[in-house]
Amino acid sequence: MSTYLPTIKQLQYLVSLHEHGHFGRAADASFVSQSTLSAGIRELESLLGVTLVERSRRVVRFTALGDQVVAKAHKLLREAEELSDLVQAAGKPLSGELRMSVIPTIAPFMLPRILPRLKQERPDLKLLLREETSADAVESLQHGRVDCVLLALPFDTGEVDSEHILDDEIFVAFPKDDPRDPPAEIPPTMIDEGRLLLLEDGHCLRDHALAACNRPELRASASMIGTSLHTLVQMVDNDLGLTMLPQMALEAGILDGTDVVARPLKSKSASRDIALIWRKNSPRAEDFKLLAEELRAG
Repeated sequence: MSTYLPTIKQLQYLVSLHEHGHFGRAADASFVSQSTLSAGIRELESLLGVTLVERSRRVVRFTALGDQVVAKAHKLLREAEELSDLVQAAGKPLSGELRMSVIPTIAPFMLPRILPRLKQERPDLKLLLREETSADAVESLQHGRVDCVLLALPFDTGEVDSEHILDDEIFVAFPKDDPRDPPAEIPPTMIDEGRLLLLEDGHCLRDHALAACNRPELRASASMIGTSLHTLVQMVDNDLGLTMLPQMALEAGILDGTDVVARPLKSKSASRDIALIWRKNSPRAEDFKLLAEELRAG
């Protein structure tokens, strides 16, 4: 029976290759050369006495055993992260490195207001940010690539702990010269499905907006434009349709310099729950609660 134990670094290389499917991209993500990453994985295979990766010029394919090893490696790396977190939590509260994913419909509107104050009031905190869609961010959290996620609920997050930050109301945005006479609040029945512009699949704001309207036909007929709320605003400003925007985007000035008008969507569920989530039973839970307090104060 082999007594060889893989190193954390070897497992990180293997997981990175599985995630990116390409030696060069995996090496870049691991901040090492391609030869270093490849050598690390070959050494792992040699010492374990198995083949984990089938290599060819164009394709990187994991063996069935390789997939099983990667799944186990994710768990081991997460345990290693939690070990580090345990030590970190014993030090000064909300200090050191903290990796946070933020979804694109929050990051550009909330972070510029909060980060300068956070930097001033928490100088010992090194906040490392990455912008990801909700699904990718939750996957990063579960695989230990980030420590916490700032996102909008409801969303399927799996087993996590969370702190509510704020309620973010959903508005309907339309051209200033819209021939209809829109009321102070826009009922879902007034939304023309043929003119509705939304973010592409993968952005939870799209699902929140459609759920608030409770009109199944909107999902089938709404136009999908892209990943940016700023792009949607420009489309509306050029009279190409109407869209839905979160209140935080309006407060951040997304309509500045346009002739777009926004009114609240009249619906009992016309808001999203902005929350900070982290892995259940994380030893840094108190840090995340403190961070949630800072986010609420912003």
